[in-house]
Amino acid sequence: MGDAPATGVRTACPYCGVGCGVVANVADDGAVTVRGDADHPANFGRLCSKGAALGETTGLDGRLLAPEIGGRQASWDEALDLVARRFEQTIATHGPDSVAFYVSGQLLTEDYYVANKLMKGFIGSGNIDTNSRLCMASSVAGHRRAFGEDIVPGVYADLEQAELVVLTGSNLAWCHPILHQRLLAARHTRGTRIVVVDPRRTATADDCDLHLAIDPGTDLTLFNGLLAHLERAGAVDRGFVTASTAGFAEAVVAARADAPSTAAVATACGVAEVDLRLFYDLFAATERSVTVYSQGVNQSTQGTDKVNAIVNCHLATGRIGRPGMGPLSVTGQPNAMGGREVGGLANQLAAHMGFDVPDDVDRVARFWNAPSIARRPGLKAVDLFRAVGDGRVRALWIMGTNPAVSMPDAGRVRAALRACDFVVVSDVTRTDTTRHADVLLPAAAWGEKSGMVTNSERRMSRQRSFMAPPGDARPDWRIVCDVAQRMGFGEAFGFDGPAAIFREHATLSAFENDGGRLFDIGALATMGDADYERFAPAHWPQPRRGEASQRLLGGGRFPTPDGRARFVAVRQEGLAPAVDAARPIALNTGRARDQWHTMTRTGRVPRLMANAPEPVVEMAPEDAARQGLAEGDLALVSSRHGFARARVGLSKGQKPGTAFLPMHWSGSFAAQSGAGSLSSPLTDPHSGQPGLKNVPVAIRREAVAWTGVLMTRRDLRPTGFVHWSRRPVEGGWVYELCGTETPDQGILLARSLLGAVARDQLVEYTDRRGLTYRAAMLDPVGALAEALLVAPPGQVPARDWLVSLLASRAPLRPTERMALLSGRSPVPMPAVGRIVCSCHTVGVDQIAAAVAGGCRSLEAVGDATRAGTNCGSCRSEIRTIIDDARLQAAE
Repeated sequence: MGDAPATGVRTACPYCGVGCGVVANVADDGAVTVRGDADHPANFGRLCSKGAALGETTGLDGRLLAPEIGGRQASWDEALDLVARRFEQTIATHGPDSVAFYVSGQLLTEDYYVANKLMKGFIGSGNIDTNSRLCMASSVAGHRRAFGEDIVPGVYADLEQAELVVLTGSNLAWCHPILHQRLLAARHTRGTRIVVVDPRRTATADDCDLHLAIDPGTDLTLFNGLLAHLERAGAVDRGFVTASTAGFAEAVVAARADAPSTAAVATACGVAEVDLRLFYDLFAATERSVTVYSQGVNQSTQGTDKVNAIVNCHLATGRIGRPGMGPLSVTGQPNAMGGREVGGLANQLAAHMGFDVPDDVDRVARFWNAPSIARRPGLKAVDLFRAVGDGRVRALWIMGTNPAVSMPDAGRVRAALRACDFVVVSDVTRTDTTRHADVLLPAAAWGEKSGMVTNSERRMSRQRSFMAPPGDARPDWRIVCDVAQRMGFGEAFGFDGPAAIFREHATLSAFENDGGRLFDIGALATMGDADYERFAPAHWPQPRRGEASQRLLGGGRFPTPDGRARFVAVRQEGLAPAVDAARPIALNTGRARDQWHTMTRTGRVPRLMANAPEPVVEMAPEDAARQGLAEGDLALVSSRHGFARARVGLSKGQKPGTAFLPMHWSGSFAAQSGAGSLSSPLTDPHSGQPGLKNVPVAIRREAVAWTGVLMTRRDLRPTGFVHWSRRPVEGGWVYELCGTETPDQGILLARSLLGAVARDQLVEYTDRRGLTYRAAMLDPVGALAEALLVAPPGQVPARDWLVSLLASRAPLRPTERMALLSGRSPVPMPAVGRIVCSCHTVGVDQIAAAVAGGCRSLEAVGDATRAGTNCGSCRSEIRTIIDDARLQAAE
């Protein structure tokens, strides 16, 4: 398993927390292809649409290739000297808490380790936090309250050994599709029952036995109701509770107060009582039960309490740490777990030690030989950017993340970045955040850097490099160490590579650890460089003495002072901020199927943008009708914090009173469509995680007077438009444009985007009423270089043929030149339509044709078109196409 395959380099996927194994190959011409690693125990060779397209993300478009200071290119020495000098000056004048790092779950464990060591150990401030604060901090806090340490007790195999799997706040089919396919395979072979708890009817809910579409924010009431039901039904494991836990009686009292009866819970959660009783009875009767939870639970102002409400139910039944049972937190980033291990959160120390234990602070200080170590927690993400805005933090270093888009109340975050005295950004590509940088540092990307990552089941895997970094790009660990050495801390940061950093990390995990901390990888502390390079995926802990463990906490002992787990008494609080007459819709945010974070990687891959090419806010048809909104209308979505624009999508899967906007859209791909501008900065009091999933908004129609589409080879950023969005296609980009100006003004605005060409290379047409404009530009060899179509709403011609011409770069034939301004091919083209299956690039029209030809099952459609035969995340949409065809045939 650890040896390299005959061809290719074994590495790990850089997307979600599943941690899939990937085999990468580089051809002689530099083209990268990937396949799933059949031997990796997370995915056994399968990849989702994003992972399968990794080879298409390794190009140099948009890459940062050299350091920049104030927008001009600089040498590494000049840039690093400036960073070190400005941080030193700021610390000398204003103290160590006047500087901060904001880092990312995209970093490798070794990168995370040295960044945390520099800030907490040697600068002497706790002000290092991570974008993982936005996705799993509530899980960390909940685990620590219940177990005494941030422990995920279960493993992925539990999904295949369970008899009941509850998915709450998790669209597993889209966000962790490989795990979802493992679960569906277990359902097929073992009859595993699946319950989905989610206000939306998602692709995951389409595959379940019971969907509880609870009202947003009522998860705590639901699970308090379950705990009360377990106690009433006699399903509590009294022996386990007595021997291995504390606080049960208090937790039950609190649960009963929230849930005096099943009927009361059903009313509070907005679900049918009969469905709720079915869920409660099913959980009570099924010992092998796993509860999978994700951002729908964590991203809440009561996220930590929700985590503990779930854990309480597993502790009450003794269903924890044994095959096929337990709570399982699935994370959103590839190394969120690794960041937790090294103390990447502001309220943690390294190696699962904490500021709340004085001996831990002293222990880490002695190990690092760091007398100036921070002795109190730093600022968590939301508070950190508040401090940047009000001048308490005067120098900020952002690594591998895009907070100008992803943070809640993003408008205020951008204002804070503009006001900050000194901003450093190290990243792979240009983003909305890099625009605010005084110093830009080019970081190595996936495929170019080497280190360790830990997935959601505590399994460590190697990310390995298979390409040299382009230009002057460097690994993050080296950039941090170079700055640390310039600040006078060279002896503590004299690492010669990631293996040396990992050995120190492993040594610290075992330092003065007599078993009280379960995070212990001391057995890896003496691993040589060659063994590090060959490292095969493995769970932690890996102690020097004793056996390595897969599942944890199954023996009834917990890493608390008395060895007992803690029930935590929690109560549902008021849903704040609540919807009202001015903002009557509860907005949910989350992932789109084929996209990742703020699209810096996936947004440049044509097939990943083809399924959802524009920002769309999904609404229940009833809500849209009340607001006079129709499918495809441009909507203004506004909250107390900001606004965004998106097309309206009508969805029967949206519960009335709710809406959904994907989290991904940034200023690089659309005008003012970011969910972060709408989101509330209110946070969970225990974890500091913001409540991103339940934001009161108003949604109203924008009076669009003209629409347009620009197809071009050029990479543009339009300005002055009410709304635009763009997507890559083979050979260039497609820009969707619209505005509230009069049509003639819209034509002038759109024409301003056309590139300059010789007159004989431009053909154009304007109708006599001034409502319609069409233009096409040819390059010197007579191939289509650019086309622009402007018309009143709903009247822009189809553009599929023109897009295909842009990709071909072939000289146009006379018949094609004549047809250019019509936008229609002079010969029939096979209909593809919007892409449904991104893995195999199969469009809706192709699937519909297969269904019309007699394919009336997922398997038949897959046999005919290959759609849905890889990661399976498109199967829900294929099933809808099949069902719609059946309904039409029955009418």
